[in-house]
Amino acid sequence: MTHTKMLEAYPKDLGGVDREKLAECIEACFECSQTCTACADACLSEDMVAELTKCIRTNLDCADICATTGNALSRHTGYDANLTRAFLEACAAACKACGDECGSHADMHEHCKICAEACRRCEQACRDLLATLG
Repeated sequence: MTHTKMLEAYPKDLGGVDREKLAECIEACFECSQTCTACADACLSEDMVAELTKCIRTNLDCADICATTGNALSRHTGYDANLTRAFLEACAAACKACGDECGSHADMHEHCKICAEACRRCEQACRDLLATLG
């Protein structure tokens, strides 16, 4: 995992942040972002696209928030725990909303099922990292 190698190569102390949970969260954020983007695109290809408007919007919002969170978590210089908590809380909330929305379409659309699973993994990774921040 590249994120783990980069964290190991970081020259300064991370101030007690759990490196394993941090790496898992960064990875989950980027995976979720890509999956949500692909799901939104797949929704646009469905014949019933008008019925998927909320799903598409939720996917795109979640993708942006996950990518931003992953990027912010990848930066450690000048670390601000309060800002990190806010990013993680926003990401967990976006993933919950998107996971719930995609989950409601999972029986009809495989891409929504896959996306809901990625969202749930990312939400959990954010919550797990949050729990270690104290």
